[in-house]
Amino acid sequence: MRIKEDLINKEVLDGGADLIGKVIDVVMDKDTFEVTDLVIKKTGITDQIKAGGENVVPSELVKVIGDKILLKSDDDI
Repeated sequence: MRIKEDLINKEVLDGGADLIGKVIDVVMDKDTFEVTDLVIKKTGITDQIKAGGENVVPSELVKVIGDKILLKSDDDI
């Protein structure tokens, strides 16, 4: 997996398939080189309703990575 091409700028959806933002960065384990967290910039309606900005989402909360990233629950962010 190439981090820049495969994850950065990918849209992130909550468990209800609502757009919550885009991946702007990733956190990696320096020993294993595994992605441990996604840094998400909130966009759209999510930014207006909740406090805007960036959130760090642990990779355990990711359900599917495809054309978009789907989280396991509506309450993940």
